[in-house]
Amino acid sequence: MQDKILFHEKQKFTQWWLWVILLGVGFIFVGTFLMQIIGGTPLGDNPLSNEGYVIGLFIMAFFLAFFYYLELETIIKPSGIYVRFFPFHLSFKHYPWGSIRKCYVKQYSPIGDFGGWGVRISLFGKGTAYNVDGDYGLQLEFLTPKKLLIGTQKPQELTEALDRAKL
Repeated sequence: MQDKILFHEKQKFTQWWLWVILLGVGFIFVGTFLMQIIGGTPLGDNPLSNEGYVIGLFIMAFFLAFFYYLELETIIKPSGIYVRFFPFHLSFKHYPWGSIRKCYVKQYSPIGDFGGWGVRISLFGKGTAYNVDGDYGLQLEFLTPKKLLIGTQKPQELTEALDRAKL
């Protein structure tokens, strides 16, 4: 019973507009790379060096891979809440029920409360947020003044899992 998973959610950055921007910048960079390196036509009055383009391509590939592999995973068990925001957390962070004063699902403003999505720290005392999309999250208030908000795309299922876990 102790290892029973009551709730499990994996989230990735799947917003179409984000990928249009990331891939658009990537394609522009690859296009200019091909024009200058393969086509032999330097771009502009002060073109980037060939080495600069190669380094830039590696940076662009790393950035795209980074966003592709970002994943927020939340698990609720009778022993507590487990969260991992890969690659920031390589293993799960465990928050036992005894360390949590209050937890509930709420609607929030990602930009207004935390300045956006990702791993965010509020400047206005709202704590830390791990989120990738949407405006619902699991608010944890610990016995210490620390607060953590974990974004969710399944607020109803998460609320039901919390009710089962507290029995």
